[in-house]
Amino acid sequence: MTKTDSRVLRAELLSFDADPGDGDSPAPGSVVHYPDGGLWIENGRIRAIDDYANLADDLPAGIEVIDHRGKLITPGFIDSHVHYVQLEIMASYGRQLLDWLNDYTFPEEMKFANREHANALSEVFLDEMLRVGTTTAQVFCSSHPVSVDAFFAASQRRGLCMLAGKVLMDRHAPEGLTDDVLGGIRDTERLIGDWHGKGRLGYSLTPRFAPTSTRAQLDATGAILRTDPSLWLQTHLAENTGELDWVSELFPGSRDYLEVYEQSGLVGPRSTFAHGIHLDQQMRGRLAERGANLAFCPSSNLFLGSGLFDRLAASEAGLNVTYASDVGGGTDLSGLATLKAAYQVGQLRGQPLTAWQGFYGLTLGNARALSLSERIGRLAPGMDADFVVLDPTATPLLARRCARSQTLGETLFALMMLGDDRTVAETWAAGRCQHRRDG
Repeated sequence: MTKTDSRVLRAELLSFDADPGDGDSPAPGSVVHYPDGGLWIENGRIRAIDDYANLADDLPAGIEVIDHRGKLITPGFIDSHVHYVQLEIMASYGRQLLDWLNDYTFPEEMKFANREHANALSEVFLDEMLRVGTTTAQVFCSSHPVSVDAFFAASQRRGLCMLAGKVLMDRHAPEGLTDDVLGGIRDTERLIGDWHGKGRLGYSLTPRFAPTSTRAQLDATGAILRTDPSLWLQTHLAENTGELDWVSELFPGSRDYLEVYEQSGLVGPRSTFAHGIHLDQQMRGRLAERGANLAFCPSSNLFLGSGLFDRLAASEAGLNVTYASDVGGGTDLSGLATLKAAYQVGQLRGQPLTAWQGFYGLTLGNARALSLSERIGRLAPGMDADFVVLDPTATPLLARRCARSQTLGETLFALMMLGDDRTVAETWAAGRCQHRRDG
């Protein structure tokens, strides 16, 4: 007889059932909040959530109760766009996108032909993600199949819900990073067979961006996506003005950058396009019609000088916007840091991000846009037990600020502005505590 793995966490609980909107107060029915709540988890899933006083009467005798009163539990954070193979070139000085690729990214990614290196960095990357409360990410590996094998194997050992894929590049990159159409597709199909749908893993087809793939490679990628609509797709779009000019030269038969991808059948409900800064409203509307999402990467956009993302324009077009670190161009893996940068970008555009919208975006919003909301993104019965325990007293300054908060919204905003990895007391995934802050 299998032993039941069951326990309850007592804490303040916050989750979302719907988009809270952009108002100062969340839309009615969008927020689930228990000031003194109980989260009952069993065999990797959430069994029940309620006020602790209500839940206590139904608990079996002797069940473990973990007392986190004074802390706030939310669903685990989701990062919609990140490069694990760029972890060690974070904070490299002074380049914009195309120089960044040539001077830092490509030389670094060459190292991932080595399986031992890929194994080591996969473990370090996952340690760091869990340390900042991120339980799911959509991840670019390198163009080497072993980089994907290493990442998925490390994720599977921890029982994590992760999306990832081998980068496809058949031109405009060093020889040690490029593939060819047939070889890249053959590698991709093997990796899909080995990893897609295994445990909590999913495969994202990953052409880096239009300039590093020929039309033949993009078309072949689109053919795979049409054959198996359960796959995801991730790439980059309209990050930098120099990139736009280059795409126009390389694809003169396409009316704009987005049409390059449309012509190859790459735009659909499981497609994530990172950045999307330099788009017009007609292009945003085309993305929205097909159910695709844009990954807003604010710290990366600021660091590389790429531009200020127009979140309001995307929203008006009905386009899904996700939140992403984009490490290594991004400057922090933390979802809280991403929200802080998103707020700052929004301020410069006259569209500041509310705390309600930010925490919804990092959790249920990202889960919905990535077609993962049936399993993650909410604290609700039947959902996977992926969540983060946040400590509003983690630093002296944060504690002083939160002590002055009159509402939950104020506390959330303080966490968004002043929180960092120290704020994450614990990170749980698949019902197991996978990170606990020292001290």
